[in-house]
Amino acid sequence: MKAFHRMLSFILAATLSAAVSSANNTLVLTADRLLDVETGKLLSPGVVVVKDKQIVAVNPDQLPESAEIVALGDATLLPGLIDMHTHITQEMMDDWGHAPVTQAPTDAALRGARNAQKTLHAGFTTIRDLGAGGFADVAVMRAINSGIIEGPDIFPSAHAVGITGGHCDVTGLVPEVAEKGPEQGVADGKEAILRAIRYQIKHGAKVIKTCATAGVMSRGASVGNQQYSDEELHTIVAEASRQGVKVAAHAHGINGILAAVEAGVDSIEHGTIMTRKIARAMKKNGTFLVPTVYLIETFDLTSVPDDIRKKAAVIGREAYAGLELAIREQVPIAYGTDTGVIPHGDNGKQFAVLVNHGMSPINAIRSATLNAAKLLGVEDRGRLAPGLRADIIAVTGNPLKDIQAMESAQFVMKEGRIYLPLR
Repeated sequence: MKAFHRMLSFILAATLSAAVSSANNTLVLTADRLLDVETGKLLSPGVVVVKDKQIVAVNPDQLPESAEIVALGDATLLPGLIDMHTHITQEMMDDWGHAPVTQAPTDAALRGARNAQKTLHAGFTTIRDLGAGGFADVAVMRAINSGIIEGPDIFPSAHAVGITGGHCDVTGLVPEVAEKGPEQGVADGKEAILRAIRYQIKHGAKVIKTCATAGVMSRGASVGNQQYSDEELHTIVAEASRQGVKVAAHAHGINGILAAVEAGVDSIEHGTIMTRKIARAMKKNGTFLVPTVYLIETFDLTSVPDDIRKKAAVIGREAYAGLELAIREQVPIAYGTDTGVIPHGDNGKQFAVLVNHGMSPINAIRSATLNAAKLLGVEDRGRLAPGLRADIIAVTGNPLKDIQAMESAQFVMKEGRIYLPLR
């Protein structure tokens, strides 16, 4: 192995710093370190061999002949990151409150195209998008899959499913303006819920999002009251499961979180008010928590109406304590940021928040790799191993010593194609 390291050093001294393709489609990525997210160990040096769209070797004893070398130097190679809670077609614009009646899905899709590139360049090669009107997130997914635009793999939910007048509905407008039905995700009772879910899946949804409780970014005084009944939540999970689709439940309050967990949802989004009873139920059922805590530090309360500002203040007081309890109780946690409320491209800034509130650096990174892949139900990504997709990033330095290294990527590869070369 020492001889190989000497040979590698000689080759790296003579190679260019970046390469996009080679004649035989084989690339060798090298860096001072590689993070094995399964064991938590840093391997030095780090070498990954990529052919076509797959990883074919990690730290091999010999390099393939005629491969092109991409030398990244003082960096750490990691699997491409996964953000499990995004709104790729949305953002906090000055007139965000009027967007339902002034902006079309085409406007949202164009924003999504720009935001998708920002997200990919931040090191996130896969995202789950949780709520977009007019199937704009599905349109962005298709444009990426077709190679029209650059972006991460998207698992879209299309319209979020919720009660009339609830957090997933458009509220605060006069009657007959922007009214929605099951096709747009607003559904009361079993028959309407079945219609809503089937319609989203028909038109491209890969996950179902539901609003189990009230929320912050909708009009009304309540922030955590349960909205769907226990029976309706069971209907959502049963139908989605029958279709082979997972369910993500927006939930802030105790009763709504427990009801969603007991109904069998796959993840609780936000999960602000955490108790030991909830934590035990989530562990027992294998329900993931997707805490979106970075936005608490960045959300501009001066930009929203008074009722939303008051609710955001309540959530801010509860969220950190809930996260710390979930970490202590070893609730399974997957990474999610709520981009669209925070700026797109800032996805990596939540790692430091997780660490500052009790999560180890390796577990924070696992939340956006191993854990997120498990929650998605995919086995072809989330770690660096032969036979997996070549979704690979590099960050400067050692993220186990300085978690803020995860805030930006210096190199991004998705399915064997380099999108962000060494700067």
